[in-house]
Amino acid sequence: MKNEPDEKKESTAEKKTSPRRKKIPEVKKTINHWKVAFIVLIGLIIGSAAFVFIRVTQVREPNYTPVPELVEKDGTPVIAIQSKKKQINALIDFYLGDFQKGSDITYKFYLENEAMLNGTFEVLGHPIQFYLYFDPYVMDNGNVQLKAKSLSIGTLGLPMKEILKFVQRDYKLPNWVEVNPDDSTVLLRLDQFRMQNGLFIRAEKINLVDDDIRMNIYLPKDK
Repeated sequence: MKNEPDEKKESTAEKKTSPRRKKIPEVKKTINHWKVAFIVLIGLIIGSAAFVFIRVTQVREPNYTPVPELVEKDGTPVIAIQSKKKQINALIDFYLGDFQKGSDITYKFYLENEAMLNGTFEVLGHPIQFYLYFDPYVMDNGNVQLKAKSLSIGTLGLPMKEILKFVQRDYKLPNWVEVNPDDSTVLLRLDQFRMQNGLFIRAEKINLVDDDIRMNIYLPKDK
């Protein structure tokens, strides 16, 4: 406290000898709110795109219980069925309606001049509808292979392989349906599909353009 007078004298002397300095006005830094908003928006877009890509391309093991191979078929069918698309569509609709009870994600499968799978998946909380078209082929063992040929999904560009991965991962499918995204096919394993009393089906002909669908029903072979 004793040194205060001396310090005051020194400061007074400095004021007299030193030239007068002009005060430089302080520049206030202003935040460009538009720039910040733009950067945040870009970050959200990139993050959302990354989430959608990971969600669509992520592969998980499908949830299904393996079905044992059926016993050897008898050589002679007991019933030969010749049907039309309208009748088959009614049967498919009834089967899937009962099979998908309680499922959060539902889909439709029906026959026109092509086989068609109609379903939805969500992008950023919004449902996106898609139509996946197949050509059906009857195999030598009576199973049916569906070969994906085209995809309708609005303006969202995703390959058929990724949609099939989504179907394989998130859709509730019967045990006898095998989805193969790598070769863009769905295999209907009719040899693993049993009706009541052990009856099973073998496809013989599928001609959707001429509306001619033929199948045979077999009895299980006695042990």
